[in-house]
Amino acid sequence: MSLEGRHILLGITGSIAAYKAAILCRLLKGAGAEVKVVMTPLAKQFITPLTMATLSKHPILVEFFNPENGEWNSHVSLGEWADCLLIAPATANTLGKMAHGIADNLLLTTYLSARCPVAVAPAMDLDMFAHSATQENLRILRSRGVRIVEPAEGELASGLSGKGRMAEPTDIVAFVEALLSEKKKSLRGKRLIVTAGATIEAIDPVRFISNHSTGKMGYAIAEALARRGAEVVLISGRTSLPTPTGVRRIDVLSAQEMYEASVREFATADGAVMCAAVADYTPEEVAPTKLKKGDGELTIRLKRTHDIAAELGAHKAGRILVGFALETDHEEANAEGKLQRKNFDFIVLNSLRDAGAGFGVDTNKVTLIDRAGREELPLLSKAETAEKIADKIESILK
Repeated sequence: MSLEGRHILLGITGSIAAYKAAILCRLLKGAGAEVKVVMTPLAKQFITPLTMATLSKHPILVEFFNPENGEWNSHVSLGEWADCLLIAPATANTLGKMAHGIADNLLLTTYLSARCPVAVAPAMDLDMFAHSATQENLRILRSRGVRIVEPAEGELASGLSGKGRMAEPTDIVAFVEALLSEKKKSLRGKRLIVTAGATIEAIDPVRFISNHSTGKMGYAIAEALARRGAEVVLISGRTSLPTPTGVRRIDVLSAQEMYEASVREFATADGAVMCAAVADYTPEEVAPTKLKKGDGELTIRLKRTHDIAAELGAHKAGRILVGFALETDHEEANAEGKLQRKNFDFIVLNSLRDAGAGFGVDTNKVTLIDRAGREELPLLSKAETAEKIADKIESILK
C-alpha cells in the first residue's frame, strides 16, 4: 500500500507527543502523500511551525486569517482539499470539542467542514484516557464515523505507565494507508463472522475459569474486514475493547453461548475467523451459592465444551474458515494437525515463546499456514497483522 498522490491534512494539538508529528509528517511524505499541517495555538508550545513547514513544504496554518494582510485561511477549502484529516496527537480537550461541535480554532472548524475520512490518534495520561468523559467522547466520535488509532500502553510523560501513549508514527501511517486503500471495499457483499476474546466458565456465583485473552487480535481482524466493505459479525467474549466501527457485535460469556451464536450466525455467512480463546472444559456443575473454603482439598470435575471450529468445519460447504493456534511447544506440528482436523482453509500460528506476541500486547508475530505451505510474518502491530490476514482471506474468497 502507498499514499501516492493522496492529500493528508495533519492536525497537531497541544500534547507532549507533538514531537512525533514531525516523524509522522516525514513518513507520510515518504509514502507519497502531500501533507498540509494545521496546528492549534497551544501546539506551537510543543513543536515549532518552522519545523513542520520545513518537513511538509507548506506554510503552517494556525489562525483563521493572517493578521498582516488579512488573507483568509478557509477551513472549507482545506476540508475539500484533503483525502484524509488526521489529528495526531489528539488531546482530551480536542476530542471533547470535536464530540460536542465546539469550533474555537481553525483545526476544529476544519473538522466540522471535512467531507473526507477523519482519523484521530489520542495522546494523554492514562487517567485522562480512562476517564468516563473521554471514553464517552470517543464513543460519540466513533458513532459519527471518526476512526480511532488506539493509543498504546507504555511510559507516559507523567512518569506513570499505562494506556494513553500515542501510537507510533509507523502504525499511524499504516492505519491511514489501510483507511484510504481502494481495497477497503473489495469485500463488499461478503458476510463474515469473527470470534474474539475470552470465554468464562462459572464455578459458582463468584468464581470462574478463564484465560488471559484481551480480544485485541480478533477485534483488529473484525475492523480490517469491515474497512474492506464486509458485513462483519463480531462474537465477543469478555473484553474491555470498544466495538470497531461498522461491526455488529454479539456479546457472550460462556463457551456454550459462543457455540450457539457461532453456529447460528455461520448459517448465513460466507466464512468465519475463529480467533476467540474458548474454554476447552467447563465445570460439570455450577454451585448455586459461593463455595466456602474448607480444611481439605477441593476437586472440581470438568467436562468438554463443544468444539466450535470443528463443528463449523464439518458444515463448511465451500465457505472460508480460518483458525488460530496459540502454542507453547511443537508449534508447527500442532498447528498443522489442527488445520487438518478442523477443516480450516488456513491457520494463524503464534507462539508464547516469541517476544512481543501473545496476550495483552499491541504486537504479534505469526505464521500463516495452509495446505500449500507457510508464510512467516515479522513482528508487526496487531493492526498490521490483521491486514495481512485480511489479504489472505480476500485472496481465497476471490
